[in-house]
Amino acid sequence: MSLKLVMAVVKPYKLDEVREALTSIGIQGMTVSEVRGFGRQKGQTEIYRGAEYEVNFVPKQKIEIVVGDDLVEQVIETIRASAETGSIGDGKVFVLDVEQAMRIRTGESGPEAI
Repeated sequence: MSLKLVMAVVKPYKLDEVREALTSIGIQGMTVSEVRGFGRQKGQTEIYRGAEYEVNFVPKQKIEIVVGDDLVEQVIETIRASAETGSIGDGKVFVLDVEQAMRIRTGESGPEAI
């Protein structure tokens, strides 16, 4: 079985909802980073934490999850359903191939490492 890295960039206030939804489908681990960026809404105003401001770099949360091929579509759909607000800036999901994975503590590699 090959591994995939699913990266999602979502609105900060959606992070807990996305995490809970992913946990409910059996995802046992993920990495989360605070990031900033912009997409198509560049040059428009956005509301963040109740304040309206001109978009330069919008605060987002990046979620990274490594899963087997068999879970990729379910993970993507779970993220989409739980992160969607219907407004500009809901985010993106990217899927990349993972060539190798290793658990540092045990030396396990491949699917056993995740």
